[in-house]
Amino acid sequence: MNNNLDAGYRNDWLHKMASVCEASSTIDSTLFERYEVKRGLRDLNGRGVLTGLTEISEIQSSTIVDGVSVPCDGKLYYQGIDIEEIVGGFLSEKRFGYEEVVYLLIFGKLPNEKELEELKDMLATYRQSLPTSFVRDIIMKAPSVDLMNTLGRSVLTLYSYDDRADDTTTENVLRQCLQLVALFPMFAVYGYQAASYFHEGSSFFLHPPKPEYSTAENILHMLRQDSEFTPLEAKILDIALVLHAEHGGGNNSTFTDHVVTSSGTDTYAAISAALGSLKGPRHGGANRKVSQMFEEMKEKVKDWEDEQEVESYLVALLNQQAFDKAGLIYGMGHAVYSISDPRAKTFRHFVKKLADEKGMQKEYALYNLVEKLAPKVIANERHIYKGVSANIDFYSGLVYSMLDIPHELYTPLFAMGRIAGWSAHRLEELVNAGKIIRPAYKAVAKHKSYVPMSERD
Repeated sequence: MNNNLDAGYRNDWLHKMASVCEASSTIDSTLFERYEVKRGLRDLNGRGVLTGLTEISEIQSSTIVDGVSVPCDGKLYYQGIDIEEIVGGFLSEKRFGYEEVVYLLIFGKLPNEKELEELKDMLATYRQSLPTSFVRDIIMKAPSVDLMNTLGRSVLTLYSYDDRADDTTTENVLRQCLQLVALFPMFAVYGYQAASYFHEGSSFFLHPPKPEYSTAENILHMLRQDSEFTPLEAKILDIALVLHAEHGGGNNSTFTDHVVTSSGTDTYAAISAALGSLKGPRHGGANRKVSQMFEEMKEKVKDWEDEQEVESYLVALLNQQAFDKAGLIYGMGHAVYSISDPRAKTFRHFVKKLADEKGMQKEYALYNLVEKLAPKVIANERHIYKGVSANIDFYSGLVYSMLDIPHELYTPLFAMGRIAGWSAHRLEELVNAGKIIRPAYKAVAKHKSYVPMSERD
């Protein structure tokens, strides 16, 4: 046996065997229809297959009229309360909302003033609980250019620092989840600072979080070298965290959280699995794709106000002739919403304010034009079963760019918000103690006899 195969041989072998692997893994597409397989756990109309119950959040994209389901403006409820009312409520009282939403999602009710202050104090305490050795040994010594992997590694490593890591009682899991809510921003931002220093030669600095700051304020404080930010910047980042905090039990990462939790494993394993799901460009990674798509669009389209030129670029996107050749207009369309995504609708007004503050009205106008043209272009180029509208990723990418947040942190920011929802769903799965989640896969391979080595081709 040769244990010293050169790199060229290994690469050639892998290239050759990849085609063999693809051929052996390909299943006749007609079989999926024959056996009525709900691919992606969705029916032929794109509706999710019912696999569980939850009180944490609700998504509405249709209503019943004369006994018939018809599309409607999207609605999102946290513990039964309209997200638009939640955002309007804390903004009218001139305070940050993410911590209130953490309380609402996990404990099932809006906190009073004392309860909210107690939660804020707990989060501030947990932000101070990270050992100095953790930052030095875990984040600084193995910097990764992919910060979702940094987040996942940091979460898994916390297991080694927890004397009760495998304790799945409600009290202990609650402690673990609140610690993760508090520490996610530090893991991501410190991971970015380390990667920037070691991989790009940028200045290295670590600002400790401030106990009096909200989650959004601490993110900007830790990220920026001068720690400076405007009230509007912090407010809009807080709204982004609120809108990303939860989105039903059926989205890919939350369902992953449920699946892994149902096996009885520890909190760190369940949350790291959810992070792995969120990393994918079809899920949380989409906001980064939106921003990258627009960067190319701004280079390729000479006149950002010319509808015909912008529309031609969108057609090129769908025909796999532009950007990443994936045939997608990132940020447009959603698995559930058709007429509108309530998160995007809520966000849009505040994005305009930030664009005015940053002097980026032209960029905002381009986004508006794409939002207007894309549904028509998609309808002309694709056979679709429901309407298409801008989703939350469409505007979050623009917001993050206006906040001078690096691309590497876009998806981790999604995770910083969504850890609230993942925590609530993990607790709900544990409290209801259901069966381990195990859907069925039908075997369609033909039975074959074993062939001795001497008789094989």
